[in-house]
Amino acid sequence: MIWLRSAIFFIGMAVSAIVFCPVAILAWPVPPVTRMRIIGLWARFICWWLALTCHLRHEVDGLEHLPTTPGVILSKHQSAWETIMFQVIFPPQIWALKREALWLPFFGWGLAATSPIAIDRSTPVRALDRLLRQGRQKLAEGRWVVIFPEGTRMAPGEQGAFHPGGAMLAVKAGVDVLPVAHDAGCYWARRGFLKKPGVIRVRIGPPIKTETKKARAVNDEAREWIADTMTMLLGTPEQTVEPKKEKTA
Repeated sequence: MIWLRSAIFFIGMAVSAIVFCPVAILAWPVPPVTRMRIIGLWARFICWWLALTCHLRHEVDGLEHLPTTPGVILSKHQSAWETIMFQVIFPPQIWALKREALWLPFFGWGLAATSPIAIDRSTPVRALDRLLRQGRQKLAEGRWVVIFPEGTRMAPGEQGAFHPGGAMLAVKAGVDVLPVAHDAGCYWARRGFLKKPGVIRVRIGPPIKTETKKARAVNDEAREWIADTMTMLLGTPEQTVEPKKEKTA
């Protein structure tokens, strides 16, 4: 049954992405925040479709920690789930992601309409400069900037090196860092087809103030909070690993 439910979900997601892609492209002329709210309608549909077909829902704890103005979100990255559902939890927002993600048919094209910060990870210095420059612009537009500091999807129980780019952006822009932990990978695996029924738990930590702090200190504080929270979610500490390079986002 889980195979059938997952197949039905996948078909619905693929068809809806094809249908909604022209809508996302046609939304280019409208202001960025309005455009993101329009595109976010697809994410809300997927949220509903996932619950209907696969009986997979999510719960969020810590919404009271959301500041009145957008900042930088440093989050675990375990699957495609958070790239979709964070549009529902943290609207309006954009991601910092590898540019190859924009080359994916339909999904990537619609993703491009959100004006993400697309970076070339083969040129780290230029990628960091682009993140800092465009990140401040997106924050000034009133959008959250979502960054996965481990740089790629990690399986539940694994922890990669925390890159400091997101913390550097927050310090230079003078905004808060919001640490986020979740266990989406336990139900929607990073390379898995099956979507297991259950409840994905999302935990939002208290804002980390960046005034008078160095980026390294902010990054360490976020990493420690996320690691401690993941231990509570999974019941065991994460193990540090060297992530393998992925071909797709």
